[in-house]
Amino acid sequence: MDINFELYKVFYHVANTLSFSEASKHLFVSQSSVSQTIKLLEEKLGCKLFIRSTKSVRLTQEGEVLFRHLEPAYLYIKNGERKLIEMRTLEAGEIRIGASDTICKHYLLPYFQQFSTQYPKIKIHVTNRPSPVCLELLQKGEVDVIMINLPSHIDTQIFDVVLKRPIQDIFIAGRQFEHLREKVITMQELTQLPLLALEENTSTRSFLNQLASTNQVSIQPEFELSSVDLLIDLVKINFGISFLTKDYVLNELTSGEVIELQLKEKIPNRDLGIITHKHIPTPLAATKFISLLQASFIME
Repeated sequence: MDINFELYKVFYHVANTLSFSEASKHLFVSQSSVSQTIKLLEEKLGCKLFIRSTKSVRLTQEGEVLFRHLEPAYLYIKNGERKLIEMRTLEAGEIRIGASDTICKHYLLPYFQQFSTQYPKIKIHVTNRPSPVCLELLQKGEVDVIMINLPSHIDTQIFDVVLKRPIQDIFIAGRQFEHLREKVITMQELTQLPLLALEENTSTRSFLNQLASTNQVSIQPEFELSSVDLLIDLVKINFGISFLTKDYVLNELTSGEVIELQLKEKIPNRDLGIITHKHIPTPLAATKFISLLQASFIME
């Protein structure tokens, strides 16, 4: 049975108020239009829905059955419409962001605060995973936007790099290696020092492996960790050297807790990128969040 929703809408208001005149006021139509609509609905359903007298309107048994089933469905639809309006006006909704804990700490925290102040009713959900895993989550549609260290190749048929900025990686060491501060050393010489590295499933480790391969050296880390903060702490207590993004250790470099090793071979810049899915619409809330980041990023 194919019946226009507008007919049910009129029925709902008449049944809810038990008044054709009140229903017409809610619907901003004439009372005669309401009567004609109910008559048409009754014809399509093949039964009477209301009993009308000079002083009152009441539902028939069939009308009561229809209203009992229609009311929750109608309210669900109206609630859905209201939620969409709230989302369009950023009065409700959420952002699902994928990023490593380190990227959140060093790049995203101030933007989380700014966005929450500007749009207090939008929830921010952050999934902390390494960059390669964040790409997988975005491809599956489990997050709306990701901020990652861009890999050397990205599938532009699936992903859209909407913003990016350069980052510089460096080798760092603790105070025990102070004698190396002014010395320019080679990658081959670095392999003689104890190396602390991120795990293999991270973009930084992949970049380090690529750097070693390009310079025809083999690296054998003594520690492999998933935490950048722990790597920095181990370097500070002289467990070895490490390879990290310079932005992550600016405070430690300034305080002298760690030193930057001067490498003879050039370490290419990488890019930090904001990525969305090319074939999944980006929610308005996520689009607004991305716009906050534009000041510190270079448009692709």
